Amino acid sequence: MKSLLKGYGGPLTAFFFGAVLVWGLVLIILPQLTMLERAMTAPKRALDSSVALTLSRDAQTCISVLEIQDAAPDADASGAGMAVPSASGMSVPSATGLAVPSAGGATQAGATRPYILQCDRANTHVALVRDRGEATAYLDTTYGLPALAVSDRDPIDSQKRTAAEISQMAKTLYSDLKEREAQANPYTLENFGWLVAARMIPLSPEQKIIEDAKLSKKLMGLVGLRFEEDGKVFERIGLITLARTLAFAIAATGLALILCYPMAYKVALATTPERAVWLFLGLVIPYAIVELMRVYAWTVIIDNNGLLNGLLQWLYLIDAPVQFKRFPGTVFVVIVYTYVLFMVFPIYNVMSTLDRNQIEAAKDLGASTWRVHWRIIIPHSKPGIAVGAIATFMLSAGAFSVPRIISRGLQAEWFSQTIYNKFFESQNSNVGAAYSLAYTVVCFVLVGLFMWLMRTRLKDFARVQ
Repeated sequence: MKSLLKGYGGPLTAFFFGAVLVWGLVLIILPQLTMLERAMTAPKRALDSSVALTLSRDAQTCISVLEIQDAAPDADASGAGMAVPSASGMSVPSATGLAVPSAGGATQAGATRPYILQCDRANTHVALVRDRGEATAYLDTTYGLPALAVSDRDPIDSQKRTAAEISQMAKTLYSDLKEREAQANPYTLENFGWLVAARMIPLSPEQKIIEDAKLSKKLMGLVGLRFEEDGKVFERIGLITLARTLAFAIAATGLALILCYPMAYKVALATTPERAVWLFLGLVIPYAIVELMRVYAWTVIIDNNGLLNGLLQWLYLIDAPVQFKRFPGTVFVVIVYTYVLFMVFPIYNVMSTLDRNQIEAAKDLGASTWRVHWRIIIPHSKPGIAVGAIATFMLSAGAFSVPRIISRGLQAEWFSQTIYNKFFESQNSNVGAAYSLAYTVVCFVLVGLFMWLMRTRLKDFARVQ
């Protein structure tokens, strides 16, 4: 602090500290607090008020569709001339341009109208969302509503009256529930529970025998990620995906270290400065291309008709294309290629500060090459190895484009893809936020454990600069 004040003066030092605080607040603290709040808040669609509002809207839609039917009395039984989507994927041309969701577009025996989805869902005996392990609750029994449903066997006018009554009751209940929920504690840990929740895996008896014989399934059973109950197989899908992704990220980091340590040593200690420049250019030039373009370039290499398969077929080593995009090892290779500089540069920066006379002295004393590396070079390069490993691990664990593009959905998804799906595919951002926070905490714990094992401290990282 004194050196900063002495070198830059009070006003400039205060400006630096203020800029750092603003940067940390805007880019780190506030986003994490926002994510934490979302992770500890139940999804709106899981609230009882949301169920009541949906019921009211379904009943109103049912009334609108029934009124359209009344306005076309000469239409046939397929839905008053309207397009009726059915399970077979066919639809009847519509005179009004509207579409009525339907299970099949036909009138059931004894029914006064064709099947209408919203009318079928206009039923006060609708299940409420409850935590796992709790008894099933229903809207009517929980809040004292009469059991009402729109029956397709009643006259149309009676159906409309019933739907209107259901809509009004549900709307009134919605307003009351919104007031109750506004006064209640909105925070819950249920979203985090989905990460460890067990899901039933439907398996035929033959397939179950095959799955039980796999080593990976046996290992899952040993650690509690897979179990059998009442003859049904359950797996903790979230934890399995998390553990698999972390294992892949650690493996990719180890592979990057094995490949990058010799390169860093060659450039820093075993090459003249003139040749080191050319070696570094060979590493850096490919990274002038955007990362996404480099990843897509690999698809040209590993495709069924790509360069690698073409070369193997030209050498008569294979008859049919090899499905490289199905191999997890392909993702490892591309990840290492994508993030190799984050491993090489930290190791090189620290290794280049080593006095070469220490290496010469060790060799003069009879130390082997392996002993020189183990006792002199690796201990000196430990901060660079730690920084490179941490950077590569965090980037690999959070990789999304590489596994998504390279595997094209033909491999098990990484946890980053699961988080993406929660946010944007299933529109379940609350669970996605919980997954994201949990994943961040787990990665930080692993990084802290790695630093402890490496006996490195934060101030040792200054040597990497």
